[in-house]
Amino acid sequence: MLTVVSFVVALAILIAVHEYGHYRVAVACGVKVLRFSIGFGRPLWRWTSPRSGTEFVLSVLPLGGYVRMLDEREAPVAPAERHLAFNTQPLRARTAIVAAGPAANLLLAVLLYAAVAWWGVQEPEPVLSAPTPASVAEAAGVRGGERVVQMAVAGEAPQPVESFEVLRWRLTRAALGQQDAVLWLAPAPEAPAREVRLVLSELAVADADAQLFQRIGIVAPWSAPELGELMPGGAAEAAGLQPGDLVLSVDGRPIADGQQLRALIRSGVSADGVPATQRWQLERQGQQLTLDVPLRAERQGDDWVGRVGAYVGALPAMVTVTAGPLEGVWKGAVRTWEVAVLSLEMMYKMVVGQASLKNLSGPLTIADYAGKSASLGLTSYLLFLALISVSLGVLNLLPLPVLDGGHLMYYLWEAVTGRPVSDVWMERLQRGGVAVLLGLMSLAMFNDIARLLG
Repeated sequence: MLTVVSFVVALAILIAVHEYGHYRVAVACGVKVLRFSIGFGRPLWRWTSPRSGTEFVLSVLPLGGYVRMLDEREAPVAPAERHLAFNTQPLRARTAIVAAGPAANLLLAVLLYAAVAWWGVQEPEPVLSAPTPASVAEAAGVRGGERVVQMAVAGEAPQPVESFEVLRWRLTRAALGQQDAVLWLAPAPEAPAREVRLVLSELAVADADAQLFQRIGIVAPWSAPELGELMPGGAAEAAGLQPGDLVLSVDGRPIADGQQLRALIRSGVSADGVPATQRWQLERQGQQLTLDVPLRAERQGDDWVGRVGAYVGALPAMVTVTAGPLEGVWKGAVRTWEVAVLSLEMMYKMVVGQASLKNLSGPLTIADYAGKSASLGLTSYLLFLALISVSLGVLNLLPLPVLDGGHLMYYLWEAVTGRPVSDVWMERLQRGGVAVLLGLMSLAMFNDIARLLG
């Protein structure tokens, strides 16, 4: 139920903001708006403004919306109202009205990111766990347990790193842009920092998935190698492990943090699915003891991984990341710009075949993320809304004839040639745009169903 409600609320907010952008600028340009609709199908609620005559409608299917303006191309217009029609407006006014929808979504994202920054977010401190074996971080000399003080991407000035999430975001951008990154690491908050270079340009990254961070080697923030809740009937319970046990070594190998322990557990299975029995040295209530822990094998895709049936790793240390009024707006604008650029880069890579089309997501995946983010609290839900708002703004600016970006391309042609696109070409382009959009929607739905079944 939470998933459905959060998804519908998200759609209603994002669509209303988008259409309000069109509506507000149309009114400011002197265009008569006949209907402002959120959703399609049978109206659930309607109201007509006695001053402007605009009908405001909320319909049963909240999967879109529209602003219907007076237009000679759609219906006859009385001579006395011809100056109020959309098609009679100067080019700059029509361009502003069409661009206002995507611009409203991008502005909403700025405000949402700013609101989260003003409110403050609890995020893990930027302290690194032990790097994964054979990773970029291991090759660079990252040891684990070190705090990231600053980070710089090739050609940019060093920037402070407030949290682990900020670090992950910047590493994602650098890896997808095939740019190297420099980290300044300190063993303690006030200790001198040393410099390490992560050679991300050689990764040939196509997708921002979990495997990306495995290859980089920075998967999770540092956490103590302590056991949390045990699964009833799991391997940990059967071996006599208890919540709060601190793991000191596995098969004689010292354990630095929870990430290293998780990696050793996962790798404790042979290629044909035979789990190993590991010897763990523990500290329990100040006493040291040794236990043999028979792992259990679990199929994960094409591989076998080891499982112990317990939450591994204590909760990482957290920090509250906040910003002042102006700084929050600036952070919101920067984050919106970064997400928009990253979205365009991923779209380009999918078009040219450098990234998988599996990255396309449809309404089922979005609904799932809406429910999960809402269950985590208001901050997570606002960040979800901001991300989808950026995506909606960028998508609508693509030069597809049925989208706002397609209409802007028509106006660009009109500005260059001095004449509008002909009705014949307009119809051809509209049909082509509909075909492309339906194809993308079908592919996104297929990916959604494949994820659910997988």
